[in-house]
Amino acid sequence: MNNIKSVFSIKDLENLSGIKAHTIRIWEKRYDILQPMRTDTNIRLYDLASLQKLLNITLLHDYGYKISKIATYPQEKIPSLVREIISTKNAKNHAISAFKMAMMNFDQELFFNTYNWLIAEKSFKEIFHQVFIPLMNELGLLWQSDTITPAHEHFVSYLIKQKLLVNTEKLQVLKQTKFDKVFVLSLPLNEIHELGLMYLNYEILLNGYKTIYLGESMPIENLKDLKKHFNSIVFVSYLTVQPDRDSINEYVTKMTDELVDDNAELWFTGRLVEFINKEELSDRISIFDSISELIDRI
Repeated sequence: MNNIKSVFSIKDLENLSGIKAHTIRIWEKRYDILQPMRTDTNIRLYDLASLQKLLNITLLHDYGYKISKIATYPQEKIPSLVREIISTKNAKNHAISAFKMAMMNFDQELFFNTYNWLIAEKSFKEIFHQVFIPLMNELGLLWQSDTITPAHEHFVSYLIKQKLLVNTEKLQVLKQTKFDKVFVLSLPLNEIHELGLMYLNYEILLNGYKTIYLGESMPIENLKDLKKHFNSIVFVSYLTVQPDRDSINEYVTKMTDELVDDNAELWFTGRLVEFINKEELSDRISIFDSISELIDRI
């Protein structure tokens, strides 16, 4: 596991706030909004307090406050103003910033307080689409750029999974209302990124269908057993990092040969589906470029 980051470069601040490094430098020079530490070679470094302040300033700036005005405020007024202007209109951006800070500080209390604030105004479905999906998309980019460590990503992903499990359980106790198909959800071997698949399970249950959730790293031969128990199966898989792009078409072909018939079809989504050769697919195989597109099909 990488060392936990508590000091950040100006590029890290750009990645986390969306404010260009050039703009941050200008704001520092003209308005003294941040006071970076300096290395022996004069490279800027920032602590968590600086990150928190920049995220708050970004929200105020997006809301119409001029940087020249913000710079005149006492230190304690900025977070106070942020709390005052938060509304359902800008809840998304504030919540994403708050969840980022919870992640960077490993602050479980901040995560739950932010979630509870959201759930008082929005449905879980709205929270997931408007906040969690954009957040997780950002985290993927932050991880790739070394702005966050795997520990950060695992911490916040686990908390989101907890909320998913709680809300999924509420649906599992309800009676099934649709019986024309059964959905079997699984991930390929060595695929451990199951948050997207877990949310699809929630959505399918929300639509009244029966689901069989098998989770991560499921061999194709084990999926065949389900055909002995159910008719009209839709096998759903979420492809994030496995199989790799060079072998994904071979994997889809094997899935097709082993599972597809008049009573079974395959649905694929996830970032790797762009590498699937769609021209050679059976009409019993569907490719979805996004979670929303798949949900619309249910």
